[in-house]
Amino acid sequence: MEAVLDVRLNIPKSEVRFFRELVAKMGWMVEMKESALQKYIASRPKNVKLSDEEILSEVYAVRYGK
Repeated sequence: MEAVLDVRLNIPKSEVRFFRELVAKMGWMVEMKESALQKYIASRPKNVKLSDEEILSEVYAVRYGK
């Protein structure tokens, strides 16, 4: 398999249809930011066993370096 470069583009809405046609012709794979975020959220654990105090402790540690 050929090496793949992950690229982020900002495309004017008026050009999205053309871009999708180009993607199809070239055989590229496109993932929109929203779908990537949804995939990430769906992959996160649902039942994390942490107390509110443990969560706050982690937030403070990251925020204040303590």
